[in-house]
Amino acid sequence: MRASVEGVEIDTRHWIAGERVTSDRRFASVSPIDEAPIAELSAGGGAEIDRAVSAARDAFRTWRNTSPAERARYLHRIADIVESRVEQLAVVETRDNGSLLRSHRRGVMPRVAMNFRFFADWLLQLDHPDFDVRGHRNHVSYDPSGVAAIITPWNAPLMLGTWRIAPALAAGCTVVYKPPEWAPLTASLLADISAEAGLPAGVFNVVQGLGREAGAALAAHPGIARMSFTGSVPTARSIARAAGENLVPLSFELGGKSPFIVFADCDFELAVNTAIGQFDNAGQVCLAGTRLLVEDRLRDRFVEAFIEKAKKIRQGDPRDETVDIGPQISRPHFERIDGFVQRARAAGMQPVLGGGPNTDLGGLYYQPTLFLDPAAGSEILRDEVFGPVLCLQSFKTESEAVAMANDTEYGLAAVVMTGDKARAERVTAAVDAGLVWNNCFFVRDLRQAFGGNGKSGIGREGGTWSFDFYCNVKNSVFAPNGWRE
Repeated sequence: MRASVEGVEIDTRHWIAGERVTSDRRFASVSPIDEAPIAELSAGGGAEIDRAVSAARDAFRTWRNTSPAERARYLHRIADIVESRVEQLAVVETRDNGSLLRSHRRGVMPRVAMNFRFFADWLLQLDHPDFDVRGHRNHVSYDPSGVAAIITPWNAPLMLGTWRIAPALAAGCTVVYKPPEWAPLTASLLADISAEAGLPAGVFNVVQGLGREAGAALAAHPGIARMSFTGSVPTARSIARAAGENLVPLSFELGGKSPFIVFADCDFELAVNTAIGQFDNAGQVCLAGTRLLVEDRLRDRFVEAFIEKAKKIRQGDPRDETVDIGPQISRPHFERIDGFVQRARAAGMQPVLGGGPNTDLGGLYYQPTLFLDPAAGSEILRDEVFGPVLCLQSFKTESEAVAMANDTEYGLAAVVMTGDKARAERVTAAVDAGLVWNNCFFVRDLRQAFGGNGKSGIGREGGTWSFDFYCNVKNSVFAPNGWRE
């Protein structure tokens, strides 16, 4: 089974134990650009998951004892090949998930290579100093935990997948990866890259399929040692119940309804431009500050400037270098977004920008949308839309801004725009979020801890935190005497 996507040949079978494996059942990958089917893939389920976990457990016996230096060399080889194939990976993922081709070329795919390089290098410097307790030497070590099950979403599938795959492999775990059913194709290309890099059979496995089948079977499998998932809260609940039966440790990065707080003393142009950036990737970004909280004395000026700039956003085919945002990922997701907007309209809340499908483009293109002063507790203000839909409210005092920012069940990220450094530090400390940006957005470093509070997730990954998760951290105590010379 093969598909040609934008001139790139892709094997659409699973990758298990270093071999391509087919299934009797199939599913289609449909491009959001024009809703055309672009590939037919093997659809895995319990049997394929069981086979992949078995292969990963077999490979773990050797991989866990492979030296850190050798594991790092494998990861660097993978990074080298990714860098040589950035264009192929970029055009395939753009066709598959509808994100901007220019972003894939310049940022996303180079970041995939960086994921492997960073964790390879971090592994070699991973250390915890010994410490003394009444003359006894205490030594902390990082032991690979076993098979890591990784399930990631469709909005940046290869980058988000390798952000977990790379540290798991570096830690000495083997991996079973279930790519997103709405954008699965670059995972198959990664399997080819791992083979070209010489990664031993069974160390990295890919099982394609639907979440309710392959994903559910992976989460419930008794042979996995770690479960990392990025996606929605309802799916996370199902995974947690399944993994909980086997007491498998979890790392969840879930949704957000993040505040974007604008104080009147901010750099106005910077604030407006950064707020416009919350429409990035057609609003399909978990970190986006979708609740704009603007100080009341700046409100009218901000709204006017925001709308003027938003109307200049160019929407269209993401392969066009001049386009700013592309389509939504799928017809069901498009209809979900429109459902939020139409229910808000029915409740008496009228958007001042957008508010429906882009009728000029048709298909899955949804207009950038802004609601002013949505009703307190309303669905559009409370729940994650995951589309180009923002809400704007105003506040009078700093304490009111903080209270509004924290009036959510989520706690993934926040943005604070202010010219007062002391205020920035106070508000940052008071806001309940795993990540707070001050006068910036989307500045990320792989050394930092990443994760959310509340319904935005469980745990942290990044830097040493990733190794804390994928490893069994061991403390060994050595007495000062009793040793034979």
